[in-house]
Amino acid sequence: MSRFDKSLVWFRRDLRNFDHAALHQALAQSRAVYCAFVFDKEILDSLPRQDRRVSFIHACVAELDAALRAAGGGLIVLHAHAAEAIPRLAAELGVDAVFANHDYEPAAASRDAEVATRLLAENREWLSFKDQVIFERDEVLSLSGKPFSVFTPYKNAWLKMLHATESVSLAPHSVEPAPEQLAVPPQCHALPSLADLGFEETPPPVPAGMSGGQALFDDFMPRMASYDRTRDFPAIKGPSYLSVHLRFGTVSIRGLVRQALAGVRMSASGAATWLSELVWRDFYFMILHHHPRVVERAFRPEYDAIEWESGPHADEMFQAWCEGRTGYPLVDAAMLQLNQTGYMHNRLRMVTASFLVKDLGIDWRRGERYFAQQLNDYDLAANNGGWQWAASTGCDAQPYFRIFNPVTQSEKFDPEGKFIKRYLPALAPLSAKAVHAPWLSGMQVKDYPPPIVQHDVARKRTLERFAVVKKSSPLADHES
Repeated sequence: MSRFDKSLVWFRRDLRNFDHAALHQALAQSRAVYCAFVFDKEILDSLPRQDRRVSFIHACVAELDAALRAAGGGLIVLHAHAAEAIPRLAAELGVDAVFANHDYEPAAASRDAEVATRLLAENREWLSFKDQVIFERDEVLSLSGKPFSVFTPYKNAWLKMLHATESVSLAPHSVEPAPEQLAVPPQCHALPSLADLGFEETPPPVPAGMSGGQALFDDFMPRMASYDRTRDFPAIKGPSYLSVHLRFGTVSIRGLVRQALAGVRMSASGAATWLSELVWRDFYFMILHHHPRVVERAFRPEYDAIEWESGPHADEMFQAWCEGRTGYPLVDAAMLQLNQTGYMHNRLRMVTASFLVKDLGIDWRRGERYFAQQLNDYDLAANNGGWQWAASTGCDAQPYFRIFNPVTQSEKFDPEGKFIKRYLPALAPLSAKAVHAPWLSGMQVKDYPPPIVQHDVARKRTLERFAVVKKSSPLADHES
């Protein structure tokens, strides 16, 4: 006998109908299950009318709706303020409980608490489950029972726990509804068009939906073994390109880790490196949960004492960085890639972030916000973690004097200048040697600016700027 007569599954960052914790639990505990998604005005109202991410989400929701309809149900789609709309929908449908998967961002957690309170006031249950990470919150702790603050010991403990709990941690959540168990949604809640939502048609940045995620993963599988050798070179097809699918849950993190682990067991060094990237993802979610202050402040409080460049000149430098006009080809090509496609290669995220903070002396929070506006795969935990890593204010045992040289990074990771020339055609005539620092070539390059800062001079200023930080030793690497 079912615990609930009718339930509602609220899809959010989990736009798939397979290996889905909340849907699995709802089907296991309910006679009938409705499914819903909300285009949340709280989020959408502040976005530009052309937004690749909204187009991507819309396509994912359409595919999810079709998959649920094929199984006998369908998706109720709302365009409203979610905190109000979900309790109202629960009352309209007469459900006993609302099922969802955990969301770890502070604003989302606050929203979910509000929804839970409203449901409880009407004698309905709120049930939430772990789904978008392997280990969350307090599941991986040091031997002293405290959250880790450095990645490497966290990763070692994470892997140890995975091996001890693999059959449970990576087990897929089966989603097999009984006949007529998925409820047909009311016709009045059908999927609105992008125009109905107030957005213009924009091609999704990558193949969307569960099918798109599967296609990208199938394409990556033969390349996984060499991931460690190819991932740092932006002109090479090295990454998985799955980050936007991980962000919106059209792939299962458990499925990806199972495949990575299988590669590790076949001694594929690339698979081990890719698994580490997935562990980083869990790590940053854990950090955000335990230290929500990082949204606005440095993880290491002493770094809040740094005085960043400000005023009209700093604004001009920031604008040049945003628009790819710094005079450093790799930085500019990376920013143009971001602006034109919504994607930036991971190595280039580090290079551009380091340049903004340590060459231009501009507050990392300004860069973080710009990435949040532009990135297709924007995720608060990972974006914040990456920016604080680059700024040396975050969870990193390396001291602040790690400063990327944009020219040597270019020479090392785009040696022939193929990536640079793809986004900066004005530099196409330059040789593979000259393209990294055109101002040293002696050639006049039309339509490309000279450097807005000298790296050696900027490096010295950065060391002076960071000298206000207390001479405390770096975070210990020996956490256990």
